[in-house]
Amino acid sequence: MKALESRGIKAELAENKEAALERLKKIIPAGAEVMTGGSTTLEQIGFVGLLKSGKHPWKNLKDEILAEKDPAKQAELRKRSVTSEYFLGSVHAVTETGEIVVASATGSQIPSYSFTSENVIWVLGTQKIVPNLELGLKRVREHSLPLEDRRMKSIGYAGSTIGKILIFEREIMERKLTLIFVNEKLGF
Repeated sequence: MKALESRGIKAELAENKEAALERLKKIIPAGAEVMTGGSTTLEQIGFVGLLKSGKHPWKNLKDEILAEKDPAKQAELRKRSVTSEYFLGSVHAVTETGEIVVASATGSQIPSYSFTSENVIWVLGTQKIVPNLELGLKRVREHSLPLEDRRMKSIGYAGSTIGKILIFEREIMERKLTLIFVNEKLGF
């Protein structure tokens, strides 16, 4: 956690998924625009369900995107969503020295993570901590990708691939990045 702090990322520890969900409810102010990247972790802690329920005080940008039936308008909403006030998701590995590794098929969350959103919140299980960057990249390819590929096939898609990888070294702008470790095995 100290390594992350030295890289401009606030790190917190939640004892379980319920505590992580309660922390998110406190961090995100009422009325804020919220967008999420695809995240099994956010599903497992109940955040995706909370957003879908509408029983929250935020503006859910993903709902707006999914409600739009015109493909051109939906594409425009997706492009604008990368500048949301709060962008939430997870990562695939965090090194003991503080580098963060994110893999993506499309890269849709990478602009928000790396530059465009003022507030980025990552939630992840502590099993994603690895000693170094080499093992972080290995974890992406040999652990996370096969599990995501299996998940995508189970819901009717052709599978998954790694299209882009972000190695997050440090934040040098005036954005607020928060990483919440959850003391449970969550996500891939």
